[in-house]
Amino acid sequence: MAIQTQQPDAEERISLATQWQLIWWRFRKHTLAQIGAVIVILFYLVALLADFLAYSDPTYVEAQRSLLPPHGIQWFDDGKFAPFVYGLKGTRDPVTFKRVYVTDTSQKYPLRFFGKGFEWKFLGFKFDRHLLAVEGAPAEEVLFLLGTDSLGRDLWSRLMYATRTSLTIGLLGVTLSLFLGILLGGISGYYGGPLDTFIQRVIEVIRSIPTIPLWMGLGAALPREWSVTQVYFAITVILSLIGWTELARVVRGRFLSLREEDYITAAELAGCSQLRIIFRHMVPSFLSHIIAATTLAIPAMIISETALSFLGLGLRPPAVSWGVLLQDAQNVQSLAISPWLVIPTIPVIVVILSLNFLGDGLRDAADPYG
Repeated sequence: MAIQTQQPDAEERISLATQWQLIWWRFRKHTLAQIGAVIVILFYLVALLADFLAYSDPTYVEAQRSLLPPHGIQWFDDGKFAPFVYGLKGTRDPVTFKRVYVTDTSQKYPLRFFGKGFEWKFLGFKFDRHLLAVEGAPAEEVLFLLGTDSLGRDLWSRLMYATRTSLTIGLLGVTLSLFLGILLGGISGYYGGPLDTFIQRVIEVIRSIPTIPLWMGLGAALPREWSVTQVYFAITVILSLIGWTELARVVRGRFLSLREEDYITAAELAGCSQLRIIFRHMVPSFLSHIIAATTLAIPAMIISETALSFLGLGLRPPAVSWGVLLQDAQNVQSLAISPWLVIPTIPVIVVILSLNFLGDGLRDAADPYG
């Protein structure tokens, strides 16, 4: 009898639930999607708090400390939890005559959480607190968690700022391409006729151009005298103008079938405006595909920006992104000598996998009746 009483209760609970409740219930059953969501949230928190998590000024250059290997933290001192780092002592290599740095165990620099460091701004306010700070010396001179690049800049701090740049480009680019895809695809499918023909020919022209040469041409067209901010927004617009075509095709196909449905005819007879019919009645009917397309488009945008910047056609120094950081890893010889230069590939791989898992889970959850 207990089973018979539970069955109707579960069915009644599902029948009375809203669409968002059904989506949430199904999403909670997708373990990989939940793990991906947590990782994505953590990465966007890193992007938001990049200034706080970076302990060194990412633009600080010290050529003598170029290509330093990672300099780890010593967590215990005389059996007590007291994080510190050893100092570095510069010597001259008798063979290559290059200046090299070795660990100086006679010097200890205590680390403090939420200590003072270089000044940064957030929402117009100035702060100087950081997650990690060094006592007795500037952090730029003694603390190198992931080593340094060819110009002696701290790789950890630059990686924090690069995460912000690459993730926000993906988010802004997807937002713009999503808007263009739904708008132009909806217009094409809802109105039809010459307007539909024109939009479809534009889509075919864009999709027929090879992606890499198109990126190279558009990236090379950016003026060299543009500021970092101008290049940033230009790259975002370029990626958006390329990425909207696939979603527009799907939206058009769905609109062509939905505009003949009875509830759309009823909405038209009731006097609903065309924009209300499109965004209130037609778009929500294939929300699952829009959600999946959005979450799967973000990693594509991130990969595109990373590839463009890696090839020198996207963001350029002094901008910092994952692709810009990986420019130092183009030389196989330097990579063999300094393998830590390839560390920026790790967040790229982790974010791409997490967003794909999240998109897969959201796609299944957004179709709760499927």
